[in-house]
Amino acid sequence: MVDYVADYLEKIETRQVYPVVEPGYLRPLIPDSAPEEPERFEDILKDVEKIIMPGVTHWHSPYFFAYFPTANSFPALLADMLSGGIGCIGFSWASSPACTELETVMLDWLGKMINLPPQFLAGKDGEGGGVIQGTASEATLVAMLAARTKAIHRAQSENRKLTQGDIIGRLVAYTSDQAHFSVEKDGLIAGVKVKHVPTDEKFAVRGSALRKVLDEDKAAGLIPFFFCATLGTTTCCSFDKLQELGPICSKENMWLHVDAAYAGSSFVCPEFRYLLSGVEDSHWQVPLGRRFRSLKMWFVFRMYGVKGLQEYIRKHVRLAHEFEDLVLQDDRFEICADVVLGLVCFRLKGTNELNEALLKSINNAKKIHLVPCQLREKFLLRFAVCARTVESAHIQFAWEHITKLADELLKAQELQQ
Repeated sequence: MVDYVADYLEKIETRQVYPVVEPGYLRPLIPDSAPEEPERFEDILKDVEKIIMPGVTHWHSPYFFAYFPTANSFPALLADMLSGGIGCIGFSWASSPACTELETVMLDWLGKMINLPPQFLAGKDGEGGGVIQGTASEATLVAMLAARTKAIHRAQSENRKLTQGDIIGRLVAYTSDQAHFSVEKDGLIAGVKVKHVPTDEKFAVRGSALRKVLDEDKAAGLIPFFFCATLGTTTCCSFDKLQELGPICSKENMWLHVDAAYAGSSFVCPEFRYLLSGVEDSHWQVPLGRRFRSLKMWFVFRMYGVKGLQEYIRKHVRLAHEFEDLVLQDDRFEICADVVLGLVCFRLKGTNELNEALLKSINNAKKIHLVPCQLREKFLLRFAVCARTVESAHIQFAWEHITKLADELLKAQELQQ
């Protein structure tokens, strides 16, 4: 299996980045039920290539420019193997001391690497500290539930006649109109209202916009209790203004949660830490049972080093700006949001339908893979630098491919007119 994974990653560039399958393709290829007798590993591995790989989107291909990067490196893979081999569940210190303690220390390492304020660190006294959540969506949900409990206790301490149901019906959580849809889903699970705060011309939430919404809702008898700020939105990598939002949340006794699922790693580089200003007003949250995931951090931090991680991030940012420059040199296209990190939002000048057709032709060709977003009713193409192995040559190839398809599309449009 080690050889298979190593070969897969080394030769991933030769695989078509996006699969050619239809929904339901897999079920006819495997039995209706599990085998009664054990099967050979060699046969299973053959079926991985025959059945699984044809339906895999290759997220770590240098031709994958969709969504955002995922954490993938050889040190992390090795740590995953060790974590799986140990197989502990760290729901308490006694259940696996090393699991609990390494996670505490690794989160302190990370906090220092991105220059978090001291109150976020556990240190030797254990007054602060962080924990690893399974996903960003899970982290937001846990924070929202904790904030809801805190708000209920505070409201009942002020008015003992209020029931939990009375209070929950009035609780309101807030987030950017550019925030990931998972925040709304978390609100549904938590049973609270979620309202979107309008963003400015840079697609960021400002303090004045939040203040206006809070004043309106408080006048209507609602109870603001939670704000989810985003550093690096999914749509266009915009950054809410924590320095303006934090003091408002503190004054209103609101829980400030910061979703930095994409941009958070960039704060390893000092030149991007200004985007984190104001984080001292936010909160952290706690899971219970968990795998030995801190091993991945330990391996990666040690085998890359801080300087190696900084260079990795800076390379992705450089490549994104290289793509931005290519777009700006072609007056048929436009850049639609500031390029801060590794994401470029662009489009052909023209209708949404024209850009939808361009994206369809790009993804139908399956030489590169992109996904869209919508900003202020405009349909955009997102170009995210994702893979560990992506180089300038892949950026140039992608742009040549995009412009070739754009040429064909515009010529066909002219003929129709």
